[in-house]
Amino acid sequence: MAPQPAPPTPDAVLAALRGIRDPEQDKDIVSLGMVRDLAIEASEVSFTLGFTSQSPQAKAAMHSMASRLVGQLPGVTKVQVRMGAAQAPASRPAHAHAPAPGPAARPPALIPEVRRTIAVSSGKGGVGKSTVAVNLAIALRQGGASVGIIDSDVYGPDVPMMLGSRGRPGMFDNKIIPVEAHGIKMMSIGLLVNEREPLVWRGPMIHSFIQQMLTDVMWGALDYLVFDMPPGTGDAQLSLSQVIPLSGVVMVTTPQEVALLDVRKAIGMFQKLNVPMLGIVENMSYFVAPDTGRRYEIFGEGGGRRIAEEYGVPLLAQIPLDPETRVGGDEGSPITVRRPDSPQAKAFRELAEAVRRRLDELAALGPLPTIS
Repeated sequence: MAPQPAPPTPDAVLAALRGIRDPEQDKDIVSLGMVRDLAIEASEVSFTLGFTSQSPQAKAAMHSMASRLVGQLPGVTKVQVRMGAAQAPASRPAHAHAPAPGPAARPPALIPEVRRTIAVSSGKGGVGKSTVAVNLAIALRQGGASVGIIDSDVYGPDVPMMLGSRGRPGMFDNKIIPVEAHGIKMMSIGLLVNEREPLVWRGPMIHSFIQQMLTDVMWGALDYLVFDMPPGTGDAQLSLSQVIPLSGVVMVTTPQEVALLDVRKAIGMFQKLNVPMLGIVENMSYFVAPDTGRRYEIFGEGGGRRIAEEYGVPLLAQIPLDPETRVGGDEGSPITVRRPDSPQAKAFRELAEAVRRRLDELAALGPLPTIS
């Protein structure tokens, strides 16, 4: 039997935790003194994270990342992360008061000129998430709204190709000018690097990139800013949720059971981060044969509706599978532009209207409850 690894040293634990940055102060949590009461007993590690005015999403994200990073250290079998309040420095003036937490359970608005922010996400790749994000953005624009889109999927930045715009963005007054295509503003890492160059980025680099896309880009006044999120539930999603003041998430799946298995995990992640769920989009829902008009459920039937009912959220749309949608994405002319009168384009316009109504409903309910 192989010998068990020795327990980690306190320095090793703190070194791992330095990989987590507080998005509000842009420093690692160890340097900020947020880690305290560190104890190592055999293979079990415990400590407290002391928070000040961080949003509930930031707290949940840092708690999860701390548990994961320490749990990956050799010799660790159990991690206990307690959540507490920050200890006030001794030198703090008696009259100073910590800023009170905001009433809404979401990060601070880094882009105050943007009215609503929509994340389009999925539990796994290959379900057409980017296709949905692009066509949703265009459909919102066709409805009269001002719209932007950020390609947050840094590992597969396909939005420039889908929108047919691969030129480099300009600069003005030390700000990036977003590229415009089909009436919407767009930014992507794909505009800044060679399209054949692989991006091997850790969470902090993704965090920094997204923050730059929010604060260093001249978005101007927008009704909607759509984020094409990376698929899955990794560090990228946690980092993104720390810095994006999300109005809600649209979850994309296909009807098949494999996709449903993964979308449950993704929904669970956003629930833990207290991000509103706008609803489910069932993509590639069915195929209609052009010669016979017969309908085929190639990837199964009813999966999107079952997930929506399971989590008590709307089924926002069922998007049919069609070669024209694929061709439009490949050629930079999305189906909502290429064939605006097609059933596929109609489905995306209905999706845009359902998203708009859902956002209005959530806004009428007021801010989300605070979690700790």
